[in-house]
Amino acid sequence: MPVLGLGTWENTEAGQCATSVKEALEMGYRHIDTAQIYGNEDEVGNGIAAADVDREEVFLATKVWIDHLDHDGVVETTKESLDKLGVDSVDLLYVHWPSRSYDAEETLAAFNELVEEGLTDRIGVSNFEPEHLEEAVDISDEPIFANQVELHPLLPQEEIRAKADELDIEVVAYSPLARGKVFDNETIQAVAEKHDASAAQVSLAWLREKGVTAIPKATGTDHIRDNWESLAVDLDEEDVETLDAIDVTDRRVDPGFAPW
Repeated sequence: MPVLGLGTWENTEAGQCATSVKEALEMGYRHIDTAQIYGNEDEVGNGIAAADVDREEVFLATKVWIDHLDHDGVVETTKESLDKLGVDSVDLLYVHWPSRSYDAEETLAAFNELVEEGLTDRIGVSNFEPEHLEEAVDISDEPIFANQVELHPLLPQEEIRAKADELDIEVVAYSPLARGKVFDNETIQAVAEKHDASAAQVSLAWLREKGVTAIPKATGTDHIRDNWESLAVDLDEEDVETLDAIDVTDRRVDPGFAPW
């Protein structure tokens, strides 16, 4: 799984999402993230098809929404997602939240079947707390490959990262720029000035130092490129310690059905 991907949440304007995906892939990105609830899987598929990049080179992930996590819902809506994306399978299929129709045994059994049928290469979960990760690992016959959570210097998620490391689960950061709040933080800005970089690039570089994959959303070419160029930002140990010391817990995604 490439350590930097393109997130597509709220990228639903007709044509714009496909253009963003195409531009990102042709810029060098090889990881595209979407979800059923985003309402843009068809646009994401159009962007992948239009890009001058082979499908086999793209790590594609989508997520099953919380209303469809019963056995039949998982199977049926995943097949619908594949049709919209215009692909035979995805590289990673997530449980979007452990909420509403989620039942660990029933849901994960359906996900296991999809792996067996070749419709997804890997199983992932999203917004899982440590206890949910342990339960999923115990129940699923297939490995739990990744847990996607909100994660950035203003919400470092140490407990979740530690549990994922213990269970050999990758961590993927959504909203890695804290919905833009990293631009307002003086500590992040200071490190950015030191490296002649943007606050976004520093935040993404910090995640990379933590072994976390980031999927910042971006629609315009400039933002897509700025995020991509974060791969050239090398933080030193002092930078990482400075960012680690930010004493803030600023969760930007907190729906009523969240498990915490």
